[in-house]
Amino acid sequence: MPHPAHHGDDPPPQAVVGGPHRGGRGLGDGHAEQGALLQDLVHVHDDQPAGRLQQVRQQVRLARARSPREQAQRPPPGHEPIFHAGDPSEPATSPDPRLDLDPASGLHHRLVSTSQQPPLGRFHQVDGRRLLLHRSGAGGPAVVFLPGASAFGLDYLNIHERVSAFTTSVLYDRAGTGWSDPAELPRTAAEVATELRDLLRAADVPGPYVLVAHSLGGAYARRFLQLFPGEVAGVVYLDAFNEDWDVHMADERLRLKPQPVPGGLTLRLVTLLAGGQYRKMLAGWPREVRDALLARHLTVGSQRAGAQERGDLPELATEIKAAGPVPGRPLLAFTALGVDPAMRLMMPRKTLAAMGDGKLRLGEALAASVPEGEHRVLEKARHSTICTDEPDAVLRGVRDLWQRVR
Repeated sequence: MPHPAHHGDDPPPQAVVGGPHRGGRGLGDGHAEQGALLQDLVHVHDDQPAGRLQQVRQQVRLARARSPREQAQRPPPGHEPIFHAGDPSEPATSPDPRLDLDPASGLHHRLVSTSQQPPLGRFHQVDGRRLLLHRSGAGGPAVVFLPGASAFGLDYLNIHERVSAFTTSVLYDRAGTGWSDPAELPRTAAEVATELRDLLRAADVPGPYVLVAHSLGGAYARRFLQLFPGEVAGVVYLDAFNEDWDVHMADERLRLKPQPVPGGLTLRLVTLLAGGQYRKMLAGWPREVRDALLARHLTVGSQRAGAQERGDLPELATEIKAAGPVPGRPLLAFTALGVDPAMRLMMPRKTLAAMGDGKLRLGEALAASVPEGEHRVLEKARHSTICTDEPDAVLRGVRDLWQRVR
């Protein structure tokens, strides 16, 4: 994984500080899918023998038993106090209510200012909200990354930095996620797509764009295509949401279903259990970026926002279908066939196999839906970590499509 030596051409700070599905069992929701899956581990599903969850429940009991005092005295490995890369004398800002920092999470020793401030990027005003955007490189068409649920734009920094070597590359946080201002979640795909278009205009990033959509980001890319077809040069789908998911899933248990947002206790447990996965995914990021992402991800507020965004995937599918056909543009669809560890624990092998078969059918159908469509299969990449499991393959795909449409 690359260790970027530069952070693009963002101007000096207006807001620059400092120097990484489910949908009905298996439709992923971003780099942080581990958190989404862990939320399910505290529930017993109809097709799950209770014994399969015993080990996880034991971990949960141990986590709950640890006192705040013990947490403060013995922070977990890798949770050393961190500081943002700006002026060390800068006073900490007031806590963001979305963070819900809780002593039981083991994160209370972190500085609030670290998670408050983005390590890269600028804020732009869109419809009364501040939205974070990080831009690197030059030229066009610009490549724009659409994160999955529970993911932030900077989770894709490893691919972004390499894309910026040949064109403009853009990372951003949707309203209600990451460092952008809060918004009531979930939102319609049209709201998110329109917001993205307005943000790109506010940041003076001209179209047309190559959209790179991961997981839930696929819904927003599809709606963007419907609303602004003239502003899309092509789309790369990274194991992404598609409105026809149910059509290709033979197993009823894999169909899209509304997912209730877990309660506060469950979200705290998810936050506790997800830390190792996040640290592994972000291991190659520059330290100041990695530390800020960890501090921001490992909060109840961030986990709640991810759950809210993916809370009603059937409604997103209905919205896209009701808007009519998605205009045809050159596309490359990646299918990730690796299995996330928590998913392997939750789902029987037959269901996992059925999901893989359905995803292959979906990828083939998506590629066949346009004259310049292509489907590539990544056998070992997992849905939630596709960009860190197979970064070279993802970069190659983005570059290949970009070269076709430039």
